[in-house]
Amino acid sequence: MKLSVGLALSMGFTTINAQDQDLTLWYDKPATKWFEALPIGNGRIGAMVFGGVKNDRVQFNEETLWTGYPRNYNKQGAYKYLDTIRGLLFAGKQKQAEELAGREFLGLKSNEGNREAWLKKVQAILQLKNNPSQPGYNDTSWKTMAVPHYEGWETQGFEGMDGAVWFRYQFDLPAKWNGEDLKLDINKITDQDFTYINGVLVGSQANADARNYVIPASALKAGKNTIAILVINFAGKGGIMGYKDVSNHIGVYPVNEAASQKLSINGQWKYFIQDTDVPAVGQYQAAYQPFGDLNFLFDVEESTVTDYKRTLDIAKAKATMTYSYKGTTFSREYLVSAPDQAMCVRFTASRNKSVSFTAELSSPHKSNSVKRIDGNTVSLEVNVRDGALKGVGYLNIRAIGGSVLVKENKLVVTGADEVTTWLTANTNYRNYKDVTANPSQLAWASLNKLKNKSWQQVNDAHIKEYQSYFNTFSISLGHNNAGRSALTTDRRLNEFALNNNDPDFVALYLQYGRYLVISSSRPGTRPANLQGIWNDLLSPPWGSKYTTNINAEMNYWPSDLLNLSATQQPLFEMIRELSVSGRETAKQYYNAPGWVLHHNTDLWRGTAAINASNHGIWVTGGAWLCDHLWQHYLYTQSNKFLKDTAYPLMRSAAEFFSAFLVKDPGTGYLISTPSNSPEHGGLVAGPTMDHQIIRNLFKSVIDAGAVLKVDEAFRKKLETQYRQIAPNTIGRYGQLQEWMQDVDDTTDKHRHVSHLWAVYPGSEINWEQTPDMVKAARQSLLYRGDAATGWSLGWKINLWARFLDGDHTYKLIQMLLSPVKGGAGSYPNLFDAHPPFQIDGNFGGAAGIGEMLLQSHTKYVDILPALPSALPEGEVKGLKARGGFELSIQWSKGVLQAVTVKSLAGQPLHLRYKDHVVSLSTEQNRTYQFNGSLQQQ
Repeated sequence: MKLSVGLALSMGFTTINAQDQDLTLWYDKPATKWFEALPIGNGRIGAMVFGGVKNDRVQFNEETLWTGYPRNYNKQGAYKYLDTIRGLLFAGKQKQAEELAGREFLGLKSNEGNREAWLKKVQAILQLKNNPSQPGYNDTSWKTMAVPHYEGWETQGFEGMDGAVWFRYQFDLPAKWNGEDLKLDINKITDQDFTYINGVLVGSQANADARNYVIPASALKAGKNTIAILVINFAGKGGIMGYKDVSNHIGVYPVNEAASQKLSINGQWKYFIQDTDVPAVGQYQAAYQPFGDLNFLFDVEESTVTDYKRTLDIAKAKATMTYSYKGTTFSREYLVSAPDQAMCVRFTASRNKSVSFTAELSSPHKSNSVKRIDGNTVSLEVNVRDGALKGVGYLNIRAIGGSVLVKENKLVVTGADEVTTWLTANTNYRNYKDVTANPSQLAWASLNKLKNKSWQQVNDAHIKEYQSYFNTFSISLGHNNAGRSALTTDRRLNEFALNNNDPDFVALYLQYGRYLVISSSRPGTRPANLQGIWNDLLSPPWGSKYTTNINAEMNYWPSDLLNLSATQQPLFEMIRELSVSGRETAKQYYNAPGWVLHHNTDLWRGTAAINASNHGIWVTGGAWLCDHLWQHYLYTQSNKFLKDTAYPLMRSAAEFFSAFLVKDPGTGYLISTPSNSPEHGGLVAGPTMDHQIIRNLFKSVIDAGAVLKVDEAFRKKLETQYRQIAPNTIGRYGQLQEWMQDVDDTTDKHRHVSHLWAVYPGSEINWEQTPDMVKAARQSLLYRGDAATGWSLGWKINLWARFLDGDHTYKLIQMLLSPVKGGAGSYPNLFDAHPPFQIDGNFGGAAGIGEMLLQSHTKYVDILPALPSALPEGEVKGLKARGGFELSIQWSKGVLQAVTVKSLAGQPLHLRYKDHVVSLSTEQNRTYQFNGSLQQQ
């Protein structure tokens, strides 16, 4: 099936001048941490620019470099256990149902290596009389590492290291503790440990439990005692983690005394890496990977540098850095071009012959190599461990004046007037079933096309292409405190958290969200994952994959509303691919037609349940993704898109649920089971969210079939089943129930608010048709509270906008735009913090700001439905509404002044502002103007 997408560029959208908008992030010092660096990208290649003076790191990614390989994710014949699992849930035996489902109903992991044989080889060292567990062992040649390290030894410079590592530390036994048993409190070690005191094994665990070992008095001696720990780490973060609360030290203390008497053993421990050739670890799904680092090294005394500034211009998708040194001004410009498929960096100086540096390629992947290609080009080759993918990148330097040479596989520039570097990168990934592409050939072809192009040509083409997306929309929210834009962005973030009187910053945040959408998701690329396309870790949080019980969907909430429809093409292509793999999952697990997706997927389009039965078995991921297809049709009114792309995928998903729904023996309703309310409450029968999403899918398919005049019999079947699905229910506390049973806890502050799906992004619960349900949903959200993870704040912002409470919405925007201090908020580069970084909160926040200004989920196009008092002045151009409308809105002193509506599809318009309503027929591509009372002008 070839996708047909009603893309923005084919709709004749207005191009808007970005002048006079505050569209720059800027800083007065280099980034020292990854989440201080500035993101650039073209949808396929992403990079994080640190802007260092002496060492300028540019960490980069290519969107198809993942772990894993094409394989079957489905357990054959798992459907044989479906009825038994359902029966256990109907009988109230949740634990037994989860145990059975955990054994028989999850997906298949990737291939495992021989762990037992490897451990035996590692432990052979203990057979030596003088081995690292012994107190007299000579460890003088060992290096030291800070212990503990809660985020893993990766934070100590060992990114990607797995294996067997010895740690040793000595402590002096207080005389008053002589003859006493001690407790050794280390808390968390991953994955496995063998812990010795003076050569005596005192404990060993291979789990996530705390390490609290008893040291018998017989193992201790007066004076110095040696702790030796063999840490075994197979995958992910490794090391002696200790406590998340760093004020709580690891240590020793008498078993009969309080932990407050603990003798701290925090400090520099000696370490020895014994073996890093670990066997493959079976994984349910794959993880997104970094590609490499490009470091530019300069001979500069940083202490004498002045006038430093680095910026990200989101109007042009370019980062810059400038500084003065010994009377010369140095400048750098960074961009990732979509037309030329390359990352480009330009170096200039105010004086000739002043540009000198060394450029070095490297990678965190254990299997990597850098090679000289010619006098001004080097290559980087990487291979993902235990996976099918490999990548090749080329770095080429073009200098005006001076010299370029390759020395020890590094490019050395001396005395140039101006230098441009071009970086291309590709992998052997063709599609989720095929890894036969030639990365070297692809990357070289892109580099070769740059041969006869100047920096200016590449720069101009880049800006033109980028602005074809970005300039479809503009927003100004007034200048109540114009001085804030003179602050660096990190300081401005701090100030906004304390005093929200900075409307420009809210507008900048929305536009930054649009920038990130464009930079991480262009037509022809893969969709934005949990981190967009930016990731520096071999074991990123949650695999930096696609979590489809909220996060992957939230990434695309801004796209239609904020006039970026074309950026959804990668999502729609992924849905098509998932419908293929999901068909096999539907067959093997549910013996049903159609297709299904559970709560995660990856580059290889796995659709089976993963991780654990209490949250992994959630069946409505595909149905939710189908709503993006339907919403795109509603916004664009493209019958071609509906017929060729959306409807076949939606209909197939509906086929699955038509067969999957089962009658609840207690109520007689059709319900979804087994499933869960995402990551909350375990495996159940009939979570509210499922029923909302399935009803939404059925209604969308019924309406789409009517538009296309097809499948009348199937539509009638869905109409009958629609009425039989368990309805939304108001519970004893006036809340919208999360489950069929009235068991909601008013003190529950869980991050997911899944049962409010029908409020947003759905529309079944709305003020027009179901006001009592809206009030119940609002009560649920009041009980759940405001505090949340970053993405959860993004969801709540949209919910409060749908509740038409602008001031509460704005309160949460202020929470989202607050510095990270252990919880949710924004990092200095305005990346959203779950924590850690997840990009979905950026997109949810941007969409929520748009929802305050325009809503169109009922028959009305509502103007300024949730305008907060903090935004009394403003103008927005290019907002999109369902029905195929593009709007520009002006307001002053909190009151609408003017509205312009362009009808892109010639559909009827029902425009509403407060108690003013106007309805009219429209003509395609005609523009209509109204004043603040909606009188047509």
